[in-house]
Amino acid sequence: MTVKDMAPHTSEEISSAIQQGLPVVALESTLIAHGLPWPDNLQLAQDVEEIVRAEGAVPATIGIINGTVKVGLSSSDLELMASEQKVVKVSRRDLAVVQAKGLHGATTVAATLHLAIQTGIKVLATGGIGGVHR
Repeated sequence: MTVKDMAPHTSEEISSAIQQGLPVVALESTLIAHGLPWPDNLQLAQDVEEIVRAEGAVPATIGIINGTVKVGLSSSDLELMASEQKVVKVSRRDLAVVQAKGLHGATTVAATLHLAIQTGIKVLATGGIGGVHR
């Protein structure tokens, strides 16, 4: 695995929105995988993305699918994140390990913020912060 392989994969919608200077909101995925039970977690993920769109911004839910960091999860990615039992909770320090092992990972606020900045997203929304972060 090369450094290039570990770079975030940004969806076409998110890439286009960033290039056009449209508002984009990064969303963490730990709330989906570890915050609520199925199917409430999937419904919440869909509702939050819909709310962001209703307010005129583009939602960019961030997570890791089979070791690939994705900025802008698809509908099927959201469903996998909500229903799969083996989704690792991923903070910034865990990114490389989860990628290298090809695992599914739900990003915490710290990891989401790190990846959002890498991608050029300047705004993040979260369901809550459970720890102290720099």
